[in-house]
Amino acid sequence: MSRTPCRLALPLLASLALGACGEEAVPAELRVAGGDAARGRIAIAEHGCGACHVIPGIEGAVAWVGPPLMEWARRSYVGGRLPNAPQNLVAFLLDPQSVSPGSAMPALPLQQGEALDIAAYLYTLGQAPHVPAGQPLAPGEAGTQPEPRLRPRLDRPEGRPLGQ
Repeated sequence: MSRTPCRLALPLLASLALGACGEEAVPAELRVAGGDAARGRIAIAEHGCGACHVIPGIEGAVAWVGPPLMEWARRSYVGGRLPNAPQNLVAFLLDPQSVSPGSAMPALPLQQGEALDIAAYLYTLGQAPHVPAGQPLAPGEAGTQPEPRLRPRLDRPEGRPLGQ
C-alpha cells in the first residue's frame, strides 16, 4: 500500500483544522441585521474613528483619546449607559448624546446603513459572554435614574457621608 495519499492528505487536514481555530462566528444575539462587517471596516477607516480609538484590524487606529474598542463583543455597556446589544450600539453611533449626554463621542455624519455596518464589524472583535435573562436590552430600559443611587458607608458613624 502506498503512503503517498496519506502524505498528501495530512497537510490538507492540518490546514483545515488550523483554519477552524480562528475567531469564532459572531453569536446570533450579536449579529447586526442588515450590517456587513467588511463594509463596516471601511466605514470606520473613512470616518476616522482611529483618530480617537484603538481598533484592531484598522490601520492607524492606535489613539487612546476614547476607549479602545478591542474585544467589543465582551463589553457590558454602550456609552456607559445601555447594555451592549446591537440596537443600542447603532443608536449610540447615530446619536451619542441621546444615549450618553455629555459623552466625548462626537456626532458623526453616519447614515443608518453605515452605523449597522460599523456595529457588525465591532461585534467581530472578541467573544461575547452570555447575557443573563432579564437584563434590559433596549434604549429606555436602563441608564441613569432620576435620583442618585447612593449606599450609606457602613464604616462611618450612622452611615453618614464624609463631611457630615
